[in-house]
Amino acid sequence: MERVPRPGARGEVEVSLPYLVAAWLLLVGLYGIVSSHNLIHMVVCLSIVQSSTYVLLLSIGYRSGAAAPIFADIPVGSRAVDPVVQALTLTDVVVEATVVALLLAVAVQAHKRFGTLDPAELNPLRG
Repeated sequence: MERVPRPGARGEVEVSLPYLVAAWLLLVGLYGIVSSHNLIHMVVCLSIVQSSTYVLLLSIGYRSGAAAPIFADIPVGSRAVDPVVQALTLTDVVVEATVVALLLAVAVQAHKRFGTLDPAELNPLRG
């Protein structure tokens, strides 16, 4: 039995730009976290990793030619963007801002107590 390709089918995988941007932000942020010798730099890189989730969530919920689902004059059955994904992204932004503020406060306290922001030199914190 011979395999017949579908009309218009390609043998290659098609990936859209937002997914590539999300993956690139994730990799850059992870590289920064792993290679950093400064707590502030690590917090900024963690924020970059979190930004990749914003791009990913918004690209998942995006619909080409769709309208925002908040207007009452949109006809029933018309295309609309998924509001759940937008709500998750907004929640993600709030959580990320809280985490960054907490981690920066921890970094400031570590610098006050130990005089350094290098994680390798914070030996008194090890149990």
